[in-house]
Amino acid sequence: MNLITGATGLVGAHVALQLLQQNKPVVAIKRQGSDVLKTKRLFSYYTSDAESLFQKIKWIDADICDIYSILDALDGIETVYHCAGFVSFNSKDNKQMHRTNTEGTANIVNACLEKNTKALCYVSSIATLQNPDITKNIDESVYWKSSPTASDYAISKYNGEREVWRGTEEGLNAVIVNPGIILGPGFWNQSSGKLFKTCYQGNPFYTKGSSATIDARDVASCMIALTEKKEFSKRFVLVENNYSFKDILSQVHKALGKKQPSIEAGKITLTIGKFLDYWKSFITGKEQLITKETIVAALDNNTYNNHRVKTLLNYQFIELHNTIKFICDAYIKELKK
Repeated sequence: MNLITGATGLVGAHVALQLLQQNKPVVAIKRQGSDVLKTKRLFSYYTSDAESLFQKIKWIDADICDIYSILDALDGIETVYHCAGFVSFNSKDNKQMHRTNTEGTANIVNACLEKNTKALCYVSSIATLQNPDITKNIDESVYWKSSPTASDYAISKYNGEREVWRGTEEGLNAVIVNPGIILGPGFWNQSSGKLFKTCYQGNPFYTKGSSATIDARDVASCMIALTEKKEFSKRFVLVENNYSFKDILSQVHKALGKKQPSIEAGKITLTIGKFLDYWKSFITGKEQLITKETIVAALDNNTYNNHRVKTLLNYQFIELHNTIKFICDAYIKELKK
């Protein structure tokens, strides 16, 4: 039996779909009041059998920040895919983010140890491969080195990883995956989903930064394959390739039929934008989008290496232009509805 945390999120929903398509039973935990229909909607992008697959999920109300509810949920579970997480680059969310990403992961690890769960797969991030001395060709050999530019998100996920490594020392079979920027349809108001909504509304700006991306389908496929191959006590960088943010934005704008971004936003422009966005957020109560952390990320030029997982699994990743076309087609189709 497989249990998924974060099954109402982008990665967790993709893991659930792929397991169900392989006729494997799925238990998914959710917080009370969570919108599980987001998961069914995501299924519908990929299959006409979305309703029947969705009905096979056994939903359990639980909170990863409540160890007792997690212990109850793990009864009879053999494998846990821990996809739940909190992504934010806004300081007002730091307390909740650390609680979810660090304490919540510690609870999952402790519950798996208590229940003798056979396997755990933890979704971390390339953000934890933080080392200011190494910015090119970053792979699994790169380990955390403190830096003043490290975001609270990166710190919270790194501390979550430490809990998983601690679990492996205590006998837990666990594998960690470090995905790049995860792209997938739906979830238009959170994480990378905001990118497509912003580009559709019109975005003339780009930055000179770069990073690595990956299709959510590839993240799910690799997670399941690595766990079933028992690649425990290891980490794997999951990226398709490295791209400049200008290239990513240009591809999204083209797929949406929008004008290409043509104005470079440098550090000075972004800093002014941060100041204006702060006051806009203060007056309107809306989330501040331009923060110190987002500026650092927008200007970074790190590159990442997927050789380890690609070689081990003989895996062919979905290329970015195909991912973007699929997502943009889904977005436009939803708008027409």
